[in-house]
Amino acid sequence: MPAGLIALALGGFGIGLTEFVIMGLLPEVATEFNVSEAAAGWFITGYALSVVVGALLVTAAVTRLPRKPVLIGLLVLFIAGNFLCAIADSYPAMIVGRVVAALCHGAFFGIGSVVAAGLVPANKKAGAIAIMFTGLTAANVLGVPFGTFLGQNLGWRSTFWAITIIGVAALVGIAVMVPRAKDDAVANSVRSELRAFASGQVWLSIVVTILGFGGMFGAFTYIAFTLTDVSGFDPHAVPWLLVLFGAGLFVGNIAGGKAADKSIDKALVAILAGLALVLVFFALTAASPVATLFSLALMGGFGFATVPGLQMRVMHFAAAAPTLASGANIGAFNLGNALGAWLGGVTISMGLGYTSPIWVGAAITISALLVMIGAASAARRGEAARLATVHKAAPDVGRDPAAVPAP
Repeated sequence: MPAGLIALALGGFGIGLTEFVIMGLLPEVATEFNVSEAAAGWFITGYALSVVVGALLVTAAVTRLPRKPVLIGLLVLFIAGNFLCAIADSYPAMIVGRVVAALCHGAFFGIGSVVAAGLVPANKKAGAIAIMFTGLTAANVLGVPFGTFLGQNLGWRSTFWAITIIGVAALVGIAVMVPRAKDDAVANSVRSELRAFASGQVWLSIVVTILGFGGMFGAFTYIAFTLTDVSGFDPHAVPWLLVLFGAGLFVGNIAGGKAADKSIDKALVAILAGLALVLVFFALTAASPVATLFSLALMGGFGFATVPGLQMRVMHFAAAAPTLASGANIGAFNLGNALGAWLGGVTISMGLGYTSPIWVGAAITISALLVMIGAASAARRGEAARLATVHKAAPDVGRDPAAVPAP
């Protein structure tokens, strides 16, 4: 394994910790700044919206710069944002810190995906992206429980100091262990990067990302209410149950990367179908504590198994200029989070109960599956037409199935 992938994963770990650990510390932060729970919720909502903005605007702003120095600069932004959170003396100052930290999120994972894929042979690119995203899954499995424990016992600021230190370590790691790519000096203009969005397959991939991740988060956002009010678990058991979900994320991410390296489209169709079945099973059996344990792990596994393939698919169809498209797809993951959470909240507000968000997640996932099947079919037709044209022009080339790898 290239050492650079470890450094990228460490950066992903820090960013994932920043995004999710605040959920466990909201009561402490709200109390210190004397704001309501709804106002404190903007530490989460503001972060998510800033991720979407950063994924597009920050990535577009740095697209002509060499990728390794850009990653280092993004981590400087990340460190600064968490430092501001650690020393924040007011609610507005804390919001500013969260926004600054979030601006690097989309660009880091978008550009990092391109860099990670460039560190390995062609048949291992999705796996390399999965390794980078392992940092994000590890943040859920290990980082969030530990960060919450640290913040509850030593004060919430200690958690942000710890994240700042992790950011410094990731910066040093990338500076030392990530090599500068041979083509890193070949800069794409914003216009050439935008040209990638002329591909219908890029847009279809982004739609699948929004719907696929929206399905999982539609079910997950209100999972604490489902676990306590439907499954009958004690509220104090919820953090440990979420570790089970996080373990599913970790395993699914690695397995999904390996499957996507064999065939991106076949893997995504199978994974989305599996996720839809798991969510339907979960909705039907949520009243059973034993069945819920299996559903949690499988929901996390199938849900995050889509990530390497979805990211790789966008990069495949935007191969000539993948940086901005890759960043946009990271923003799409967060749009999916917002969509699923909103629709799940609507059903609860309608009085449909705490299993209704799971049904919403299943419906959104089935929509993603249908779009993915259509996209895969269109890609096969396009590839067949291209090979037929190549065969007429140069029969010897047309007979080579490895001439252009298909997703």
